[in-house]
Amino acid sequence: MWSTARDIAAGDLVIVWLTRELLQPLVITPGKEFNSKFGVYRHSDLVGVPYGSKIGSRNGKGFIHVLRPTPELWTLALPHRTQILYLADIAFVCSWLNIKPGSRVIEAGTGSGSFSHSVARTIGPTGHLWSYEFHEARANKAREEFTRHGMDDIVTLTHRNVCKDGFTVTDTVDAVFLDLPAPWEAVDHAKKALRKDRIARICCFSPCMEQVLRTVNALNDAGFTDITMYETLSRPHQVDSVPPPLPISAISAKLKKTEQRREDKRLRQIAQSRAAAANKRKRADDAEHDSDADPVGGKRPKMDDEEQAPTPSENTLVVSEEELQLAESSLDAAEPLPLTKMSLSKAFPEVRGHTSYLTFACLLPMPQGAPTGETPADTTEETSAVDVNMPAEDTHSSDTAVIS
Repeated sequence: MWSTARDIAAGDLVIVWLTRELLQPLVITPGKEFNSKFGVYRHSDLVGVPYGSKIGSRNGKGFIHVLRPTPELWTLALPHRTQILYLADIAFVCSWLNIKPGSRVIEAGTGSGSFSHSVARTIGPTGHLWSYEFHEARANKAREEFTRHGMDDIVTLTHRNVCKDGFTVTDTVDAVFLDLPAPWEAVDHAKKALRKDRIARICCFSPCMEQVLRTVNALNDAGFTDITMYETLSRPHQVDSVPPPLPISAISAKLKKTEQRREDKRLRQIAQSRAAAANKRKRADDAEHDSDADPVGGKRPKMDDEEQAPTPSENTLVVSEEELQLAESSLDAAEPLPLTKMSLSKAFPEVRGHTSYLTFACLLPMPQGAPTGETPADTTEETSAVDVNMPAEDTHSSDTAVIS
């Protein structure tokens, strides 16, 4: 889908990682500059740099990381034209719909293309994605992005209102994903597009429960089975390593050094005070020699025997040598702390995502000669037998979707 070369070349699309919450797509165009609060970067300076490099700014304000695009990074950095699906929903949908290399999938509507990129990578060059968008401007913008990202051979984008006009394929696809305001209006069209020779699956994305209820009714009326609704939530955590605690001997030595610095500071204060007193006495003696009597109201400076050392303040911790030795001996006798690194986990206060309900259903294979518009009531045993005898690749498994 994107460049697989080791180094960045002119014309490549890269993802500029500014912060964890701020990513920006950038097409490398020599002659242009990228400006942000983290500095100024010339596009020409990025040409030939390996993907994943850390680049310092020309004005010394900061740095950026230049990453190779992936569907996950593109989801975080893409320009939003509609509300998009994030990784938690995308991964769950692809897993439940059993989307894998070679799968044929329908998506309606295209929107900003977040789900389209993940599906295109999963199905690979042997699969195909039919994407439908009723809004013409969004369809044209998405088509330009798909072409620029090298997805033309995998994705067919059509400007079409599937709720009224249906899909352009019949009895073809393995899975259908409906992200529409009224998905129940497209359920019958989706049934016609799904293949009938093996189990096919459908998923409807809805932001409110009223939409779910109407969709479930439409799926029941159309003969879908195994109807299930999920709400997918994601709560990522940031894990930081904490340095191991210092040994007892190091803590004791540090405490002794602290007390020694305090004592040295106290002695310097005494020396400075005595020097200041000596200067005062000298000035007083010089003034006495110049006059016959002491000035009225003059004060006699303090003598050496009257000098007092400054007393420690209330916040000063004074620990004697005996107390230090006693504390050190008692701590050394205790069980030593492990000197291994510790990790702290903290959940992000804000998570990229939104309230959504995913409604899934299966369409069982049709018996030979049965009409495609309805499911006969007396074919339950036949369809169950077909389901059991299906090949392993057609049985739903959560580890068949490639989303990494």
